Amino acid sequence: MAAARKIIIDTDPGQDDALAILLALGSPELDVLGITAVAGNVPLTLTEKNARKICELAGKPETKVFAGAICPLVRDLVTAEHVHGRTGLDGPDLPEPEMPLQEQHAVDFIIETLMAHEEGEITLCPLGPLTNIALALNREPRIASRIREIVLMGGGFFEGGNVTPTAEFNIYVDPHAADVVLRSGAPVVMMPLDVTHRALTTRSRIAAIRDLGTKVGNACAELLEFFERFDEEKYGTDGGPLHDPCVIAYLLQPDLFRGRRCNAAVETGSELTMGMTVIDWWQVTERPKNALVMRDIDADGFFKLLTERLARL
Repeated sequence: MAAARKIIIDTDPGQDDALAILLALGSPELDVLGITAVAGNVPLTLTEKNARKICELAGKPETKVFAGAICPLVRDLVTAEHVHGRTGLDGPDLPEPEMPLQEQHAVDFIIETLMAHEEGEITLCPLGPLTNIALALNREPRIASRIREIVLMGGGFFEGGNVTPTAEFNIYVDPHAADVVLRSGAPVVMMPLDVTHRALTTRSRIAAIRDLGTKVGNACAELLEFFERFDEEKYGTDGGPLHDPCVIAYLLQPDLFRGRRCNAAVETGSELTMGMTVIDWWQVTERPKNALVMRDIDADGFFKLLTERLARL
């Protein structure tokens, strides 16, 4: 059996972040070296707490959680309580975490861990704004060549944006950090809205998770029912897009996704289109291909994988 793939999850939980963390912790193919929290969906004091709540829900209190950046590199923090609720994990009544927050700063943990492992051994999985990853790359540029992949949820092309007409939330919150990451030379895989808007939390899919009859299954169903209400009203769909677990699912079953390598850049100058991901899907420029950008997903296969792995927790 192949050795488990070593990953660091960088996250701003967020109900969909929570499902992504649970998917990773329920998958023996993945070795979660640590979870680094960043300000995003809610402020850092809540995202680091939420990450620990989810680890305890999974029965994995030994997982190391680190607090990172409290604000974006340049701009003021924008949060999304209108989507995720006051706590970021509104829905179930999850207890306050007992497991400790690690004393080390998340950026220091990312750098030290990458430098201590073999080149190409560790995958970074950013589920929120890319502030921690950019800070690490800026502080220690040598880590770029040591990263196996950066598999991130962010951006959009055909779908446009979800927080402005042109920008997806994670990229919009810290476009300058996203620019650093995409220019770093590290291998990047993007899970944009074009993919995640095809992974809808329909009634039957949530019912399958609730039917697990477990503490984790019940909590996840309640998280998703709260989370989907905003997007159902916004888009008029049966269910909302389940963004962040696509990152972890790609590591487990990459054949669930289809995309192409192309150039991806981020707008950092114009307030009108701030945070827009400019993706050269049709290769109309000579800019180098710096990302594998996904466009399609086998949604049924994705939810089957997610439900199976939640059943293990």
